[in-house]
Amino acid sequence: MSWLFGIKGPKGEGAGPPLPLPPVQPGAEGGGDRGAGDRTGPKDKWSNFDPTGLERAAKAARELEHSRHAKEALNLARMQEQTLQLEHQAKLKASYEAAVEQLKGEQVRVQAEERRKTLSEETRQHQARAQYQDKLSRQRYEDQLKQQQLLNEENLRKQEESVQKQEALRRATVEREMELRHKNEMLRVEAEARARAKAERDNADITREQIRLKAAEQRQTILESIRTAGTVFGEGFQAFVTDWDKVTATVAGLTLLAVGIYSAKNATSAIGRYVETRLGKPSLVRETSRITVLELLRHPVQVSRRLLSKPQDALEGVVLSPSLEARVRDIAIATRNTRKNRSVYRNILMYGPPGTGKTLFAKKLALHSGMDYAIMTGGDVAPMGRDGVTAMHKVFDWANTSRRGLLLFVDEADAFLRKRATEKISEDLRATLNAFLHRTGQHSSKFMLVLATNQPEQLDWAINDRIGEMVGFELPRREARERLVRLYFDKYVLKPATEGKQRLKLAQFDYGKKCSEIAQLTEGMSGREISQLAVAWQAMAYASEDGVLTEAMMDARVQDAIQQHKQKMQWLKAEGSRPLLPSSQAE
Repeated sequence: MSWLFGIKGPKGEGAGPPLPLPPVQPGAEGGGDRGAGDRTGPKDKWSNFDPTGLERAAKAARELEHSRHAKEALNLARMQEQTLQLEHQAKLKASYEAAVEQLKGEQVRVQAEERRKTLSEETRQHQARAQYQDKLSRQRYEDQLKQQQLLNEENLRKQEESVQKQEALRRATVEREMELRHKNEMLRVEAEARARAKAERDNADITREQIRLKAAEQRQTILESIRTAGTVFGEGFQAFVTDWDKVTATVAGLTLLAVGIYSAKNATSAIGRYVETRLGKPSLVRETSRITVLELLRHPVQVSRRLLSKPQDALEGVVLSPSLEARVRDIAIATRNTRKNRSVYRNILMYGPPGTGKTLFAKKLALHSGMDYAIMTGGDVAPMGRDGVTAMHKVFDWANTSRRGLLLFVDEADAFLRKRATEKISEDLRATLNAFLHRTGQHSSKFMLVLATNQPEQLDWAINDRIGEMVGFELPRREARERLVRLYFDKYVLKPATEGKQRLKLAQFDYGKKCSEIAQLTEGMSGREISQLAVAWQAMAYASEDGVLTEAMMDARVQDAIQQHKQKMQWLKAEGSRPLLPSSQAE
């Protein structure tokens, strides 16, 4: 069994002596365990080798060689070796086939990746080509629009020239016709005058005789009329004096006539006062939404639309800070519910710098709650003098007759509601103020009082006592200014330019970005100043040759507005006064 150890010997049983075994080291027998005293031996590569297993293998090999089944064992070992080789070859073949399959899969993946890259590149090129085509088409469309615009302008210019030529020809024709008509008229008048003069010269004697006869007849007629009238009047007066019944009836008739005239005069005066109270507008009221008979007769369509219109939002078109917006919205809701429930209204004082939306909110509040509004100015009261008391009572009498409820807005209230202790107030103005205090001493379910002032500290203490709520309007901050700039830009520039109804065009630039920049630059400006800036943009476009508003033109007007605002602030500072602080800072 030398084949077990890889040694090829002669064939057959007992074909050679057994192989020599390696020398056994001392102490190797009796197991592989050694004591602590055996550790001093030589330390080579066989020092830890256990030959027991090798001896058993050699003994088994000798027994197998001398056995009668050695040949079958050899054949069996050879068959096992062949089986192992076949299995190894099968494993190699399987690994080779797996490697081939893996290589094929890798090739498929690489091909798919290349195809994906190719498709991606084709898609990118297609997109680039589409973008380029789109750019070319848009450029072509813009060129066509420009050509069409130039063509339209050229046609319009030609039409204007043609119209001007036709108008010049028509004017020349009319002038020529008028000249010829004037000549013919002068010739006709001259001919008629010559004919009339000739006829008068020929008939002068006859005309004088006719005039003399008419004068004699007229003189005779007048004398006879005088004699007849004297006779009739004398006889009638004598008959009247002698008849006492006629005298008594005449005296009674004259008395009744005098009483009727006096009664009609007083009744007319009373009816006039009633009509003035119910239908007329008091002289102190500058603007009102209340419908009068005269307005109904003048503008029936507008009045009908106003009557059929729905209540508006109280903050539509009004731009305020978020905190102030929430507060005034609560006031609007409370006012509307107060009107629905027919309860008493609360009086409101609105203070703040000019142009911050006080008057606009008062109008929106009235329209939102379904009430009528009336606007009066405090500066109109002082010039009335003694008539101020009567005019003030007329205002409140007129307000009490409103069926829908009236919101009485007093702008510049500090002009006549100032403190009575000061010496600057006159006696007439003091009497007017007392009448105002008398009519506003208690809350009313007929009218709501809204006062607006830039200097609330000058109001009389009795006025402050009648105020139910005070609302401070502040200058718009950056977010509110941007909303205002966008609102007025859309109203005065963008909408007229897009509708095409006016001579106004708008250049191409980023409108939103420009509005944000303007809001940043207009710090400290009020809403009215921003609206005036938008109107200035519109006017600048109208003043240009082509009617196009450019970005540079807008920037120029913004810089002018900033300089004007700084100048106003310098004037205000020179007067020793200061603008009111925003409500958040004042508190």
